[in-house]
Amino acid sequence: MPKATVAAIIHPAGDRRTILLTRRNVNPFNGLWCLPGGHVEEFEAAETAVRREVKEETGLDFAPDTFVGWFEEIFPEHRFHAVALAFAGAGSGATEQQPDEVSEMAWFALDDALAMPLAFTHNLVLQHYARSLEK
Repeated sequence: MPKATVAAIIHPAGDRRTILLTRRNVNPFNGLWCLPGGHVEEFEAAETAVRREVKEETGLDFAPDTFVGWFEEIFPEHRFHAVALAFAGAGSGATEQQPDEVSEMAWFALDDALAMPLAFTHNLVLQHYARSLEK
């Protein structure tokens, strides 16, 4: 049975083409860059989950203003199956890395992030997001 997860495309206010990525410090995909996010808890709304996960992983307050879409994440080799709900919005406050889950975080130009090998289906999420900015 798939789990529900959330992913956040965090940008500075007024700059949707710069995004925050975190480097995973846990399996699966330990060591790869990804969008901040995680599992939706029981009886938790997806938007509440994405705000919570962003705060836990980055220290930022996240203001999602766009639902980017849903993405299937099926990785039998990692025994991982989820449906990820992706949101975009501005992040505010000071970043505060959480070493239990995140070994590093950094701001990237969207085009640079699109060229990186990202964890989960986050390359596909960013491609979808980039296309939405062109409209």
